[in-house]
Amino acid sequence: MPGFAPVAPGRVVGHLAMLLFSLLVAGSFSFGKLIAGDIDPVALTAARFTMAALLLGGALALTGRLKLAHYRQPWRFLPLGGMFVIYFVLMFEALKTATPISTATVFTAMPLMAGLMDLAVSGRSQRPAVWLALAVGGFGALWVIFRGDIGALLALDLGRGEMLFAIGTAAHAAYAVMVPRLRRGEPVYATTLGLVISGALLLAILFWPRLAATDWSALPLLVWGVMAYLAIFASLGTFSLVTVAAMRLPSAKVTAYTYLTPFWVVMLESLMGNGWPGLLVLMGGVPILAALLMLFLLRERG
Repeated sequence: MPGFAPVAPGRVVGHLAMLLFSLLVAGSFSFGKLIAGDIDPVALTAARFTMAALLLGGALALTGRLKLAHYRQPWRFLPLGGMFVIYFVLMFEALKTATPISTATVFTAMPLMAGLMDLAVSGRSQRPAVWLALAVGGFGALWVIFRGDIGALLALDLGRGEMLFAIGTAAHAAYAVMVPRLRRGEPVYATTLGLVISGALLLAILFWPRLAATDWSALPLLVWGVMAYLAIFASLGTFSLVTVAAMRLPSAKVTAYTYLTPFWVVMLESLMGNGWPGLLVLMGGVPILAALLMLFLLRERG
């Protein structure tokens, strides 16, 4: 079929990485909402970055893979860490007033943001077939989010939380665009460690009074449990997965997997006792899967 080709093994790895990424990110929304009112978003983000840095740094040191040669030009990790600091702080600030599903709505704008940023930074434009696939996937995501209710979609009223998270989503899109340009051939785990250390340092420097004012000993056990999930899976896991994918796929294809996140959020919210979606809602998964299949098979330019 014109425009389509067998998928190289490296690209298969990229697609599978983003499939898992979409599920782990969905957990951030649903679990993060549970503790959004119990801890300062800055303190939460600093704690998860610090935990992630200690876990990954310790594991690399014990296995002999912690090498200074991987951290040439260490300044380049600061913008990467900064992009995720902005994303996570604004995400948990948004979840104080917004629902997991409404924030997932905003998250679906990331593929378009990434495509436009990629065009601005590298001059690389996506083919019409890619934009068509993104449009189909976006339609499916919105169908799931609004449970097949066109009236609810048309009546969308973005509040303060959703607007804050739109800024955070733009920062996440910028990471997918910039990471191929800022890496210097170091392993993915080295990039991830540099990112979490730089993120933790930025937060400590910029927001030390807020971190010092947090009563860590009084935090509920649930907060610590969610922080562990966020540090291990939604930080180390997602940073590594998006880095693996960004080195193998165009940024628009990488971020297109965010269309699956609302689907996973709806399913997680259902498992957490907030009601199961009906068949009409699940039908939104059809265009999402169709769009991802198109992106999976589309031949790359160049």
